[in-house]
Amino acid sequence: MKVLVTGGAGYVGSAVVWQLARAGHQVVVFDSLYQGHRGAVHPGATFVEGDLADRAAVGRVMAEHTPEGILHFASHTRVGESMDQPFLYLGDNVRNGLNLLEAAAEHGVGRFILSSTANLFGLPERVPIDEAAPIRPGSPYGEGKLILEQMLRWMDDRFGMRYAALRYFNAAGALSPELGEDHTPETHLIPIVLQVALGQRPHVTVYGEDYETPDGTCVRDYVHVEDLADAHLRALDALEGGSRTYNLGSGRGYSVREVIETCRQVTGHPIPTVTGERRPGDPAVLVAASDRIRAELGWRPRHDLLAIVQSAWAWHSANPHGYAGRGAAS
Repeated sequence: MKVLVTGGAGYVGSAVVWQLARAGHQVVVFDSLYQGHRGAVHPGATFVEGDLADRAAVGRVMAEHTPEGILHFASHTRVGESMDQPFLYLGDNVRNGLNLLEAAAEHGVGRFILSSTANLFGLPERVPIDEAAPIRPGSPYGEGKLILEQMLRWMDDRFGMRYAALRYFNAAGALSPELGEDHTPETHLIPIVLQVALGQRPHVTVYGEDYETPDGTCVRDYVHVEDLADAHLRALDALEGGSRTYNLGSGRGYSVREVIETCRQVTGHPIPTVTGERRPGDPAVLVAASDRIRAELGWRPRHDLLAIVQSAWAWHSANPHGYAGRGAAS
């Protein structure tokens, strides 16, 4: 089908675009390049540079390309920044999403996939976290995603727009040595650790070593970006059978220390660490229960932590300065 991908030049969005193109879909990427990279976009996709804040531009891309489905990734994405700038996240992310939904309804788009977040669950009462867990967003970023999920329920009810809300835990890894993670500033653990191995940072700061976990450091669920992309394609096909919500994770937690040690094994670098204070609001353990999507769509994450780090290292070592280092637009 013909699909519009907002934020399709970003980390997860670009990986999904490549998989959509490989599966034979016609893909239109709409991205402002605020955080994305032109060099990450599949060469077979149609690229339109634009901002979701521009309602007229959204309407034009919808009218010109008449997509049957939309995958929405475009968003401010830094949880910590959202705590400092709540109106940016409760403002821009929600308003821009509303612009997109209004245009989609006007043009009769029948399928919509939202890139949502595990931050909806804040400090969870139980782990692993399934879709029935209490929703208590841990930041304005998570609150904005929740508002969009609630909007989608009404899009289905009023306009018959079938949707999937896909709640990621920790996206990680690289689709290939030519397509990977490139953020400025970088806030994700695995690329930060690998930047130490590349000599771009002196050490990794471990924020807290006194959590109630086996080694005292936080435990997180990492899911390979290729597995995430697979979930998006399965969900897009499944929307014919109705709207749905899924938590996406591997179901296996790894501590900060385990991640660092795996990076040492893969890179052969000692990767020094220093201990920092706990960060406010950091849960000790966040692990997904992905039983629903496994049962309904047959999805299985195929990459463990070692495979994730190996793929990330292949990307970072080949592209130590990201897309800009290859002469790509950044």
